[in-house]
Amino acid sequence: MTTPSVAWLVGASSGIGQALAFALAEAGWQVAISARRSEPLQAMQTRHPSLTPYPLDVTDAQSLHAAAAAITRELGEIDLCVLNAGDYTPMPLDAFDPALFRKLCEVNYLGMVNGLDAILPLMLARGRGQILLTASIAGYRGLPKSAPYSASKAAVISLAESLHLELKARGVLLRVVNPGFVRSPLTDKNDFKMPFLMEVEDAAQAIMRDLPRQNFEIAFPKRFAYLMKLLRILPYWLYFKLTKGAA
Repeated sequence: MTTPSVAWLVGASSGIGQALAFALAEAGWQVAISARRSEPLQAMQTRHPSLTPYPLDVTDAQSLHAAAAAITRELGEIDLCVLNAGDYTPMPLDAFDPALFRKLCEVNYLGMVNGLDAILPLMLARGRGQILLTASIAGYRGLPKSAPYSASKAAVISLAESLHLELKARGVLLRVVNPGFVRSPLTDKNDFKMPFLMEVEDAAQAIMRDLPRQNFEIAFPKRFAYLMKLLRILPYWLYFKLTKGAA
């Protein structure tokens, strides 16, 4: 009997992360699930025996290193690492708050850096593995009322782009996941109509379909991603004219 492949999913307690954890388990993966709160992780384990909780805090680099070591010792070598932890709070201009920038940067961007610091030595030592960094279509361009979030996700996209070729040359595939609007506790904070809104199960399946491939970016829903890519290449005067209504 072949040993099941091991996946480590950080940010697994809700939203896309939770749906993806169950999808991986159903596909035969042994899945280590991580998040700050242990209770949701324990509840997930009761629903599927292939899920094993490893609570941690992405802002605490040592907790990520400890989890990576424990997973390797107890489940085996990590073949897939999904760094998915993220936070979101909208910020209109009248609510400008440097503390919110720091908070979202600590979780959304530096949390990814801490995760990479824990998993890269393990994958580089054996010259193989796949890492997914969850960013967002919101990172393509700065969006009104979303400065802290868009900036942190743009940083994740740039991080992935910067490391991709060096890691690929050493056998490790680093990819970026750019979701659009996906129904979750985070998007529930929005008070506007979200175009192309997806359910978490559909988002998880979009990632699952792309897992065997080698493309750098996994973006969905496709129509929204293509629209936002078009906005990314527009000159500033036209981009600001088109997005003025959202300000």
